[in-house]
Amino acid sequence: MIDQVLLFPYWLTLKTRHLLFDKGLKKVYRPEVPSICVGNITVGGTGKTPHTEMLIRTLLEDSIWGDKNIAVLSRGYKRKSKGFQQVSAEGRAIDYGDEPLQIKKKFPMVTVAVDKSRAQGCRFLTDPESVKTSKKGRKCIHKEFPKADIIILDDAFQHRPVKAGVNIVLVDYSRPIFKDHLMPLGKLRDLKERIGAADIVIVSKCPKYLDSWEKSKWTAALGIKDNQHIFFTTISYDTAQPIFKEGDPRYLYAQRLILFTGIANDAPMARHLSSTYKIVKHFNFPDHHKFTRSDILSIRDASDAFPTSVLMTTEKDCQRVRDSKAVPESLKRRLFYAPIKTEFLNPEDKEQFASVLMSYLK
Repeated sequence: MIDQVLLFPYWLTLKTRHLLFDKGLKKVYRPEVPSICVGNITVGGTGKTPHTEMLIRTLLEDSIWGDKNIAVLSRGYKRKSKGFQQVSAEGRAIDYGDEPLQIKKKFPMVTVAVDKSRAQGCRFLTDPESVKTSKKGRKCIHKEFPKADIIILDDAFQHRPVKAGVNIVLVDYSRPIFKDHLMPLGKLRDLKERIGAADIVIVSKCPKYLDSWEKSKWTAALGIKDNQHIFFTTISYDTAQPIFKEGDPRYLYAQRLILFTGIANDAPMARHLSSTYKIVKHFNFPDHHKFTRSDILSIRDASDAFPTSVLMTTEKDCQRVRDSKAVPESLKRRLFYAPIKTEFLNPEDKEQFASVLMSYLK
């Protein structure tokens, strides 16, 4: 009710836009191959990239889809390149965006591409030959890629001109949408009712254990319908890895840690690291922040103040750190990132999710 009164113009714009698409008054493109959309209705921080990676693992483990050509299409937020681009594992975050580059490095066998126009991107992925005759031609690709058999659309739930075969919407456990408001009063970038358009709802970043009563409470609060499915996931961190080849693993045994991040919410990571290290300095930059020379110098000064400490950042941030030419050699030995992974709360949920997903893809 607050959104409809205090933010009426914004609320009405969203309401009208969705009505036009729902009534078929605006054109919608449907990819020629099975497609899965991973999105949310809030501003960042729900874990789209780790869930996209989880989807890739689920498909690769499947007896049918594991042998197919899997493609991931993203907008490539804050990249400097234009149009359709095929992501190279040897490329830079500034060319493709940090998240697509991270996915490509983890899954080199998967085709990863970026395009602001999801429809155009899907057409190129399902007809690779058409890229050669596009406006930029072969400058869009660094090598031949196979025709996609399935496309995962990263962060495309608000992109109504494209309709995916399966819509997966993420809701952050620590930021329930039913207690939130539209921007700028809150973090919602879309109407709460849009959760009803999801085929699968995933409550992300949950505690390691949730009882059935709390799960039922969430199901009711989100208004999950009989034709929808709800799952609950948590995050875990793997052993820290060096950002640069010069990284010295002995620093991981330090007692002190300097943390620097450029993500929407680094509180879970800070809690995880504080159980092992004493965090003596914490730099919290905006989401998708491009690390400037001044930023690197500030981090270096902090490292000089604590010469035996280890420097840690997120897996997503490390893609942008590698782009910086201002990182001194002395700092490269101490720079590490903590790989993140999304997991279901128990093995039964993982099996059920895979079963539900495959039923949609059939």
